[in-house]
Amino acid sequence: MSTTIGELEGKAAVVTGGGRGIGRGIAVQLAKAGANVTVADIDSKTALETAKKLTEHNSQAIHCSLDVTDEKSVASMVQLTMESFGRLDIFVNNAGIMFRSRLMDIPLEEWESVIKVNLTGPFICTQAVVPLMKDRGFGRIVNISSSAGRSVSTLGGAHYTSSKAGLLGLTRATAKELAPFGITVNAICPGLIGTQMAIDTTTPDELKTFLASFPINRLGTPEEVGDLVVFLCSDKSAYITGASIDINGGDLMI
Repeated sequence: MSTTIGELEGKAAVVTGGGRGIGRGIAVQLAKAGANVTVADIDSKTALETAKKLTEHNSQAIHCSLDVTDEKSVASMVQLTMESFGRLDIFVNNAGIMFRSRLMDIPLEEWESVIKVNLTGPFICTQAVVPLMKDRGFGRIVNISSSAGRSVSTLGGAHYTSSKAGLLGLTRATAKELAPFGITVNAICPGLIGTQMAIDTTTPDELKTFLASFPINRLGTPEEVGDLVVFLCSDKSAYITGASIDINGGDLMI
């Protein structure tokens, strides 16, 4: 699968957690496909860096600081997007956090923070953008879950697995409710992707062991995830909603 230049020409997209890693890869591929992109991230510096990169693809791009757990912050992001592009067609719930804490070592505060960012955040964002999409009779929402949501996390703790499984439930429920309004909602479940977070949270020996166990013996790339997002936002996927699509090199086969 590769992104077709101009495939999303004229569309306006938002990517949360778009400053780096998978989010940056998604934003880049959306821009290559012709979409104008709001890069939203709690780290405004990395959001700005990504937005500057997107202009290389003749895409309009803006950036903003965003806390997905704060309704006012989300509302400001939506307002900025509408003021800048006049529309909002595509929303990618990508922002997330992960800790490797084992079950009995997880403080309640850490549990709640993971659930709040990874599950409550997409809920808040979805509520904020649906009215705009309903008005246009069109919308594409893509939730970035994880192979953890389909099975169990390679790296993250019970809170991470629980949040990503919950996100798949949110995907199905919203897909069913929103289909009559021309809005599709799908989830992507990446396995181990070659991001700085993956490198920072694994030892070299762990990474070597993981790669040896994958049928496709390498890490995925953020851009490959981005290509899948573009497909789910294009006309080619108009009959797909409520789906959870794996991209993991064969590490998890269901």
